[in-house]
Order: sequence, then structure tokens, then C-alpha cells
Amino acid sequence: MSLIDNKRNKPEMNHVIKNQRNANNSSSPTTMAERQRQRFVDKATKVSAKYLRRLAELPGAPDAMEPFFKVLQDIYVDLKNVAKPADTKIVGTYCVMVPNELIYAVGAQPVKLCSGSYTAFAIGDDLVPRDACPLIKAVMGFQAMEVMPIYDDCALMVVPITCDCKKKMAGMLKQRVPTYALHVPTAKSEDRDMEQYVQELYQLIPELEAVTGQTISYQSLAESIDAMGFAQYQMSKFNEFKKHVPALIKGTHAMALMNAFSYLPVAQWSQQLHRLNQELARRKKDKHYVSKDKQPRIMITGSPVIFPNIKIPLLIEETGGILVGDETCMGERSLYDPTVVVDQSFDGLMRSLANRYTRPCTCPTFVDNSQRIYRIKQMIADHQVQGVVYHVLRGCLVYDFEYQTLEDELGKLGIPVIRVESDYNEEDIEQLRIRIEAFIELIKLKDLETRISKLKKSEIAG
Repeated sequence: MSLIDNKRNKPEMNHVIKNQRNANNSSSPTTMAERQRQRFVDKATKVSAKYLRRLAELPGAPDAMEPFFKVLQDIYVDLKNVAKPADTKIVGTYCVMVPNELIYAVGAQPVKLCSGSYTAFAIGDDLVPRDACPLIKAVMGFQAMEVMPIYDDCALMVVPITCDCKKKMAGMLKQRVPTYALHVPTAKSEDRDMEQYVQELYQLIPELEAVTGQTISYQSLAESIDAMGFAQYQMSKFNEFKKHVPALIKGTHAMALMNAFSYLPVAQWSQQLHRLNQELARRKKDKHYVSKDKQPRIMITGSPVIFPNIKIPLLIEETGGILVGDETCMGERSLYDPTVVVDQSFDGLMRSLANRYTRPCTCPTFVDNSQRIYRIKQMIADHQVQGVVYHVLRGCLVYDFEYQTLEDELGKLGIPVIRVESDYNEEDIEQLRIRIEAFIELIKLKDLETRISKLKKSEIAG
């Protein structure tokens, strides 16, 4: 069925209504809890379908994007579970610093449960403090409503403690489902901090083995590292295509495929990305572009952009920009660096994972984050970025702290930056549209002035 079909059937409710009517009173009206769940599902699926439709209707989507769109439809519109063998356990994660390799090695399926749902955010607003970030509110909203199989069927949740909100969320989740709080070091240059993280990963292993009934062997861990390595290899090829001028793919579509990574088995996702890379290679050969030569090339960084809260990437590309770079934890960062194994022992594999999930990570949770500034500058040069949109989820202090430093550093390069603060609602869309459109026009004017200046200099030299 088409993703943009407005006549899509409503999802079945039998698996999402937990409190069934009394068998002896089946003719009575549904309970208040059931009606509340029904309203929640109707609104949540309607909003998700709308943004999925906007994604599909955004010009230039490659044919190979269809499976990535479909998995977002399955999870957020049809409220299905992830595709997996019947006896496979789901392990929910909440950050790129949870090694997927460990979860695959124990025969489970990792699912990233960070949410961008506007509807769940509204429910969570009543469950956590007002100033908590929207991501936490949305997660707790879904937990409270018990309507999404990917949340309800988790055998274990792994929550890295990267901020105060995540710390408190781990405590709240533990009241509902087995939860492991993964302590992340505040520094990554000190050996003692890395040693602490290695031990944290070792302590996670028995938690995973307990819920799956399987053990992690050297062979299973090595195979999972190889499987993730293939995904990282395909991602590196994809990033090369993203650097092309003019653009071969819209950045919003690229962010959709990275969101789909959260819900697909790694082998399936990698194979589909391989097909997408083949299609982009044909586009490059045929000079089939999705942007114009002088279209402003924009990068987004800051707080994660999580489906269906993709209003900012859509606004960038709907108002005349082309999104070419994504330095967020739901984007390139999750597959940026491969795992490099030097010591072939089991302990060597574990230490390689610890290094891979911390050393190259540019999350602002670390005390010294100069590496993130370097990475952003590197991406600006590689992708020929002309302007940066700095996305801040309201209440996300760790990212907000970073803005001033980044603005100062990019100012030295002559790269304009705009700080865009938002949360999970649609009330600010028109205000955001005006600001982003003005930012893009500023870049166009700056580019025009630069070209005129170069022309004058060449005429004088001639």
C-alpha cells in the first residue's frame, strides 16, 4: 500500500488495549482508560502518517528509500513490532553509546527507543518535571500508555547515564521493566575512565544473558562486530555520495534512513543501504541531482532529530536549502567509526568496543568536547557546508552549553550559525519557517556577494 494513501486502514487495537472489557458486560461502553488509549493511538498515528507522507512527497526520494519509509510506517503508523524471529528477545537502548554488538552477540535484537512523538510527549508532560527534555517526556508517555509493541515487548532496557534526565528516567523505567543503567565516563582520554567503561560492558553481559538464556561467546561477538562493520562500511560509502555537489539525495531522506536503523536488523538495513548506494552511483553517473548548483548547503547539529519530529529538516529543504550534513546522535554519529580490533582475545574485542563507543563519540556529555568542534569543522569542509542549523530541544542543557563555543569557532571560518530551540509540538512551525527561510536567504546573499567580489578581483587582475 502506498505511503501517501490517505485511506489507510486504522491499526488493529486488539494488541494495544491491555484492559479488556469484562466478559459478562461486553455490551457496556468502553472504559475511560480504553477511550483514552484509543484517542492516543488515533492522534499519534495520524501525526506520524502526516510526516511520513511529507517525507515521501519530498521531491527526489530514491526508489531504494521505500523499505526505510515502510519500517517507520510499521512502527509508528501501524504500531507493529520489529521484524524478528518469534523467539528473539528485544533489548531497548537509549543512546549510541550502547554497543549493539553485545546485544546481537547474545541473540537479541537491539531497538533504539528514543522517541520524537508529539502525542507521547504531551502524555509524558504530566509524568515528569516541566523542564525535562521532550525526548524523556515522549519515552515516558509511551511507557504509560502501553500501546507500542517495541516498548511493551522489551525484555531489558539499557540506559546510558549521559545526563540527569536519563539518570532519573532509568529509575522510572526500572519500576516497569528490567533496566540496566550503563554508566558512561565523563572523560575519554584517561585510562582509568576507559577501564571503568570496559568493566561496565562486562557487567552488562550477564544482564543480557539472563533475559535471553544465551551466552556470549568469542565467535558470536566477533560475528556481530563483523556485521556492524559491514553497516559502517556501507555508511561510509553513503557519506561519500552525500558530499557530492550538486546533491544526489535530500538530507531529510538521509535522516529517515538513519532513524530506520533503530528498528531494522543490522544485516537487513545494511543490504538495503547497499542497494541505495548502488542507486546513488547510477544517479551520479547519469547526473541526476536533487539540488541546484547554487542551492545553500546546510548542516544540522545539536540535539537529536527523531521521527516523527522531523519538522526542522523538512523546513530546511522546503524553504530552499539542501541538507547535506547531519552531526547528531540519530545520524552519522551512530555509525561514524568502525570497531578496530588489535588484540584478538575476547578481552581485546571488549576493549575495542569500549574504545569505539567512546573515543570517536562527539556527544557533549564528555567534559572535554574539543573533538566535536574538530569533527564539525571537518564535516563543513568535506560537505562544502555554507550554514549550520544548531538544533536545541528545550531542556537539553548539555547541547545548549555547546552553542556559544561552536558559534565562536565557526565565526572564525565565516560560517553562519542559527540556534533553533524547539520541542515536540507543531505550534512553533510557522515561526521556525520564518527564521529558517531568513537564514537561507542570508546565505544566498552572502554567496552572491562572494561571487561578485571574486568577479571584480578577476576583472582587475585581467
